[in-house]
Amino acid sequence: MKRLLPVLIFFLFVQNAHSLVKIRDISNVEGLRDNQLLGYGLVVGLNGTGDKSGTAFTTQSLVNMMERMGVSVSKNEIKIKNVAAVMVTAKLPPFGRSGSKMDVVVSSVGDSKSLEGGTLLMTPLSAANGMVYAVAQGPISVGGMNVAESGAKTVKNHPTVGMIPNGAIIEQEVQYQLNNKNIVLNFKDNNLSNIVKAESAINGMMGYKVANITSPSTLVISVPEGEQGSFYSFMDRVLNTEIEPSNLARIVIDERTGTIVMGADVRVNTVAVSHGNLTITVKSTVDLSREKDATDGKAVKTDVGVDEEKGQLMVIPEALKISDLVKALNSIGVTPRDMISILQAIKSAGALHGELSLM
Repeated sequence: MKRLLPVLIFFLFVQNAHSLVKIRDISNVEGLRDNQLLGYGLVVGLNGTGDKSGTAFTTQSLVNMMERMGVSVSKNEIKIKNVAAVMVTAKLPPFGRSGSKMDVVVSSVGDSKSLEGGTLLMTPLSAANGMVYAVAQGPISVGGMNVAESGAKTVKNHPTVGMIPNGAIIEQEVQYQLNNKNIVLNFKDNNLSNIVKAESAINGMMGYKVANITSPSTLVISVPEGEQGSFYSFMDRVLNTEIEPSNLARIVIDERTGTIVMGADVRVNTVAVSHGNLTITVKSTVDLSREKDATDGKAVKTDVGVDEEKGQLMVIPEALKISDLVKALNSIGVTPRDMISILQAIKSAGALHGELSLM
């Protein structure tokens, strides 16, 4: 058999000269954020795919719930194959009002095979401060399956994690206090060029200076007195202001999945690259004349072959854009699976101008 290296997938992001983005898409308003919620609950109604009897915390949770409902039962008498213990997670959006609904994700914590067809029982969701902000309940949508019959088994997607759309009702609001005299924007990427462009665009929209850069990632906008009465309308205008973003010169490599993402601003100096493929072949054959009476394993003959292509040395000229580098490497027969090693070598040679990031 041949030992094959994983096939790599390339994504080349080339920025359009006229592409514009809104400031809201590359920054966050300080003071406005999601809040993570977490809860522990039970899913019932499973068709024999719940936790096994040895899952003590599921059995104890079910007994405790039954006792709260006035039913006294011994944990030794409960069968939990139709019940699964789960963790419920959700994000409480900013300005979420009491009575509003939000989506929740339900994940098995025991040895349940599938949550398909189950219903989550009422589960309080609390924040890091221990306070309950929402309650979740409802039927679970899994989008997968785990079917086993007579020794055959079929698994599709991930059946132990599901979602309940609008499955949680907000019971308590988070109070946000924004200063209507200032808007503080924290930019997601530490890219000073984008902040400078945002400052210029906002000041240009207003016709006078209201935006000031206070750090390489923070922009403060002073709200004019005439706009303080309509603070949220003014903030919406600021966030909808468009700029032409500057890309980071970065190459991101994920060796586990074989994915390479290259930014459009990556540059390469003149460099010479030598490339050759190495193929290892392992071939096993059975000696039929010795197959019946051989007990020492010598009936199987194994041949190992090594085939190495002749290396080619080619000079890659200084590239004006990342597509030039890809075309040059493809011209010498470089396959995607070799690109990671070549990029690392070019970076080590000092010819690649851009950040090389490994995931």
